[in-house]
Parts: sequence; C-alpha cells; structure tokens
Amino acid sequence: MSAERDREAGAKRQTTRLGEASAPLANQGDKNKRKKNKGEQSAAAPRPTTLAPPADVAPSPKPQAPAAGAEFDALAENLAKLVDHGRKALAAAIGGMDAGEARSEFANNVADAAKTLGVVAERWLAKPEQAAAAQADLARGLTDIWSQTLRRFSGEDAAPIVAVDPADKRFSAPQWHESPFFDWLRQSYLLTSRWAADAVATTEGLDPQTRAKAAFYTRLVASALSPSNFVATNPELLRATFDAKGANLVRGMKMLAEDLSAGGGRLKIRQSDESKFELGVDMANTPGKVIWRNEVMELIQYAPATAEVFARPLLIIPPWINKFYVLDLNVEKSFVRWATAQGLTVFIVSWVNPDEKQSEKGFEGYMREGVLEALDAIETATGEKRVAAVGYCVGGTLLAATLAYMAAKGDPRIDSVTFLATQVDFTDAGDLHIFVDEARLAALDESMAKTGYLEGVKMATAFNMLRPNELIWSYVVNNYMKGVEPAAFDLLTWNSDSTRIPRANHSFYLRSCYLENNLTRGEMVVGGVKLNLRKVKIPVYELAAKEDHIAPARSVFTGAKFFGGEVTYVLAGAGHIAGVVNPPEKGKYQYRTGDAPVGAYEEWLRTASETKGSWWPHWLAWLTAQAPEKVAARQPGGGKLQPLCDAPGKYVRVKA
Repeated sequence: MSAERDREAGAKRQTTRLGEASAPLANQGDKNKRKKNKGEQSAAAPRPTTLAPPADVAPSPKPQAPAAGAEFDALAENLAKLVDHGRKALAAAIGGMDAGEARSEFANNVADAAKTLGVVAERWLAKPEQAAAAQADLARGLTDIWSQTLRRFSGEDAAPIVAVDPADKRFSAPQWHESPFFDWLRQSYLLTSRWAADAVATTEGLDPQTRAKAAFYTRLVASALSPSNFVATNPELLRATFDAKGANLVRGMKMLAEDLSAGGGRLKIRQSDESKFELGVDMANTPGKVIWRNEVMELIQYAPATAEVFARPLLIIPPWINKFYVLDLNVEKSFVRWATAQGLTVFIVSWVNPDEKQSEKGFEGYMREGVLEALDAIETATGEKRVAAVGYCVGGTLLAATLAYMAAKGDPRIDSVTFLATQVDFTDAGDLHIFVDEARLAALDESMAKTGYLEGVKMATAFNMLRPNELIWSYVVNNYMKGVEPAAFDLLTWNSDSTRIPRANHSFYLRSCYLENNLTRGEMVVGGVKLNLRKVKIPVYELAAKEDHIAPARSVFTGAKFFGGEVTYVLAGAGHIAGVVNPPEKGKYQYRTGDAPVGAYEEWLRTASETKGSWWPHWLAWLTAQAPEKVAARQPGGGKLQPLCDAPGKYVRVKA
C-alpha cells in the first residue's frame, strides 16, 4: 500500500511539473493577479484533467524512470499513434467517396461563395467613402483592443472592449478572460466577425437571396476561423493536451477516422453515444404492429391504451428527410404514446429508406403509395371512412398537396388536418432557401442521377451548416481535439439516423416549392391535377414554432392564409423539434393563440394570448370536439389486415 501511494504521489508531481512548465500563456491571468496582490500566496496549479486512455494510447510513465524522459517517451509514443490514426482518417476520406465528385462539389461551393461575396464587395467598392469609413471603424476597434491588452499585461485592471457573452459557450472557460493574450484573441475575433456580419447586413442594393447567402457564407467562415477551434489558440485545448501528453489528440484522431469511415468518406460527426439506444427498446417503443407495406412506406397501427377510443382514427405523415420516431422518442417524450393514452387510434407512416429502386418516386408516388394507400388500409382495418390527419414538416407539405388533390377529386376521407412546423408558402422559407438556386439544383440533379437518391449525410451536413457553432465546431473541438466521447442523447441519436431521399422526390420538392413556390401560386401539378389550396375547406390546426429556422413562424403564418376553411394558428415556443415534441408533464415552454391568421404576422403576435406549457392538450380539445363519438378499443389490423411485424417495423432500421 505504501509503494502504491509513493507511485501515485510521484505521478502527480510529474503531471504538476508538466502543467506548470507547458502553459505559460494560459496562466498569464494568474500572473497579473499576483502582480496586483503582492504578498498573497501564489495560486495552486490547476488540477490536471484525467481521461482514461484507449488501448493504443501510451500509458503514464513508470515511476522508476526519470520524469523528463518518461514524459518525453509518452509524448513521442502518442505522436506516433496520432500519425497512425491520421493515416487511417486520410484513407477513409480518400477511399470512401468518389474523388471527382468531392472536388466538383467543393469547387461548386467555393465558386458560389466567391460569387456571392464578390457581389457584396462590388457594392462596397462602388461607395469608396463608405468602405473607407467601415475599415476605419474596424481598425479603430482592433487598436482599442490592443491598447487595453497592453494595459492588462502591465498589471492594470482594464475592462474589455468586447464584453463577455455568457451565451457563447466557445469562450466560457475562465482562461479566455483571465489571460490578457487569450482575451485579446477572443475580442479581436468577435469584433472582426461581427463587423463582417454588419457589413453584409448594411450593404445596399442586394436582393434578399444574395444577402441571405452572403450572411450564411460570412457566418460559416467566421465560425470556422474561431480561435476556439485550434489547439494552439485555445487555452482549454492547450491545457488538456499538455496534461494528457497528447493522448487526447490520439483519441480524437481515432474518432475522426471512424466518423469518416461511417460517412463513406464524408465526415459524419458523432453527436451522441448511439450504442446506448436500441430501436424498439429504448426509443420507438410504443406497442404496435406494421399492418401495411409497399415500396414507399410501412403503415404502423399502435395498440390501444384505453378501453374505449375515439371512432375517428388519426393518421400521422412525418417527414421523409428524417425517420418517424422523433414523435416516439421514448416513454416520456412520445407524442404517439401520449395520443394513444388519450383514446386516439393512431396510425403513422414509416417511410422507406430508399435506394435506386425508388429513384423515380416523386410527390405523386409518395401521395398515392403513402397517404392514399394508408387511407385505404385504415378504412379496411377500422371500417371508418373519415380520418383526422397530421403532417409534420415536409410530410405536412405533401399532405397539403394531397388534400388539394383530394378536394379536386371529391375525396372526403380526411376531414380534419393538423400541420406541425409545415410550410406551404415559401416566400420567406427560412435558412434552407440559401441552398436553392438554378445552379445548385442543376449540380444536385447531376449528382443524384448517378445514384438515384440524395445521400442522407449530405442533408444532415446541410442542416448542421445552418448552426455551425452548435452543430459542427463544438463537436469538432470536444470529439476530435479534447478526445471526449459525446454523451448519450436520444434526440441527437435520432438526428444522426439520417435517410436517403429519392432523386425525383427531392428535385420536385426543391424546384416546385423552394425555387418556384408553386403550391400557393396554384401552379403545382400532381397526378395531372393543378392544385388549389383554396378548395381545402376542412378545419386546419396550424402549429408554428417561434424559434424555428427550418419552417419560420412567419412563413407558416403566411401559408395558413391560403386554405379555404377555418384555420386555427398556434405559436409554440422553442424550435423545429422542441416546439413540437413538448410533453405536458415537462411543463416547458408556452404557446400562443389568437385570431385567425389574417393581416400581418406581427399584428397577430401582438394581440395573441400566451399559455404556459405544452400545446398538446389544446390541440386534443380542438380535435376531439369535432368528432367526440367513441367505440370499443381496436387492435392493430382489426382482424381484417394481418400484422406483418411489430412496431417500429423494418424500414426504420435501414441505415443510410
């Protein structure tokens, strides 16, 4: 026992000596404090970070070896491991994808960014006085920051020029503020990136699309150049690397190689420990059966949770961009489980994860084999001719188009509809609009023609690029530089379970909706029918989310005006997912209700009343008041359709 204590004490002394010798800049703030507080005892060295190394990371040096030599040996061994994993990462990146396609996509993106930012530069150069004034403002701000930094280095207590933002997690570590050097980096970066963003926002003569794209590219570049993203300019990473003798970088490079391999050469950043979840066990575990299957979808009917159920069934059409079980994450968060507990007979479409066989399945194919065949199966299983329907995101867009088609054909089987974070008008279509123009669509069509579908990882990357600090760089730093495995999180596990999209479907959706806005213009044609939303006269419950960047609340409000019947517009708190998946038991967020969606969105928002908590009970009251009749609980298939397998089915288990 005494020998063990001596070895532990020796190892701690070695680690402390290494930390004291290797991070002078990170400890500069402590030096300044000691200058101002003469006579105080010096601050203790920071406690070293302890992370269990993987099998191929060099172990801590043996106590009998000389301290300096042992530290050097461990560092050298970890550097060798780092190079080895770096080769594996490079091999995964090169061998997992078509090099020509990668170069083509990269060239297209760079060309588009250069063209867009070039337009901004032209506008500024056309007004040299304005450009000179803006540059002078930037130079003055950087000079003020440097002056403040010099005063701090001399021991003076000087307030920062760029205040600390508590919401910016990139610079939350105390070293970013205590050390004059790292505080100078932080302030200079933030001042410059904000200046660039303001320059784009105030540029005169830009059309909305160009301004939005320029703001996106500026934000993307600024996020990538943050000093928090690099070991040499991030005090947290410096400390972790010195303390671990590079073992953190070895772990990170190993994960990078694995993630490149998992993405087929594209970086599929792991955001959650997916090993902790199993479909049908930990998530997507509401009891039910698949009662229908075709080339496009599986239809799940969930087992009843009450002795009696409402006679009118509920059909949910989720988006095919992600998998359906965002509405059935787990027992606590499941909208599906909650709905069955309220006495609803719930059916949900589980879209196929397509391959080349479904390449020509467009909106019409998804309408006929998805929505309309589901209605046929529901009528067979329950005997009910009328159904309430729910559409989420692009699933709601498809449902709206289907309702217009059904109205034109005189098909009354859906007599109530709920849209969750759904756009039908794309005038103010949100951040995704920046990815859609003629040039990008042409390049995308060319790429999809080779396989017949859009790779799921490409769509996931596009979504991540909309919030690069939170969804890209935070994981790059934690995963690949700190070498820390992400924690288990069900929502992020679902988010990474991406799906492919058929070529015909994706091309039609982007062109007809985002580029041409044909649905509300009355120009969309599906199944030989020109669609008119004014003919949809059934009750509509339109849910928007206040912080939604995918389907902005204003855009949803605008689209709600195009239906021909009574529309109830409800504004939930939070964003595209959390605003929808908000169980009443959690008591989170709020929702607003008001008059019918007419006039300006801002005016509706000003007069709307707010209710704390989830919108789910409000929706249930709206839904069940329309059809309050109840019948004995129904079992999946109703004795008319033979269940094919247990929920969540087979299609949802196919990985992209």
